[in-house]
Amino acid sequence: MAVSRCIKYCLFFFNLLFWISGCIILGVSIYLKVTKDSNKVFPVSIPGVDLLIAIGVIIMVLGFLGCCGAIKENKCMLLLFFIGLLAIFILLLAAGILGAVDKNKSKELIKEATTKLLPLSSQPEETQTDIQKLEMEGKCCGVVNGPSDWGSSIPSSCDCKDTTAECQTVGGQSRYSQPCSEYLEKLIKENLKIALGIAFAIAILLIFGMIFSMVLYCQIGKMDVSTA
Repeated sequence: MAVSRCIKYCLFFFNLLFWISGCIILGVSIYLKVTKDSNKVFPVSIPGVDLLIAIGVIIMVLGFLGCCGAIKENKCMLLLFFIGLLAIFILLLAAGILGAVDKNKSKELIKEATTKLLPLSSQPEETQTDIQKLEMEGKCCGVVNGPSDWGSSIPSSCDCKDTTAECQTVGGQSRYSQPCSEYLEKLIKENLKIALGIAFAIAILLIFGMIFSMVLYCQIGKMDVSTA
């Protein structure tokens, strides 16, 4: 009994997808991590991002292992590949649960971190500069209550230059009305959706990979028995 060439090369193709998807999830996760670390004022991160980085690295290694196991028809490598895929699937499930559970925790951390900064005018110059950069990026003003967080000295970073944003008139000037804490919450939710979307796509590939690897493993086992 010969090993099915169709199954063999389908597994090789899926392993190539695994390797590419591992590169993607690793790249996106590192980007989310770097984006978080670049924010010195609000040290909050996407829930489960560290776990996704580890998953991306392991998927890249497993993709290479699966390709070699499929081409060489090596039962040991295929079995290790299957076990590895199963472990990654469990980790992805854990990352999804962690992201869902910690979503509200991130909101609480943002609120706690921003409240400590009030009043903003009393913060060191470096901290005020970082906040103003965030305000220009997020089209927001203040951190908790809006422009009033700055007191009477509202910086130009709060000037409402985008007519599509929510604005209010303060001291005769049009200012962004959305506090930056709300912007950060929206940013985390959007990034979390991206991360979970990628994780879901990877999970589907993992299921196909486990099926093909086990079918090929069983075929090699039957071939060994028939030739014994």
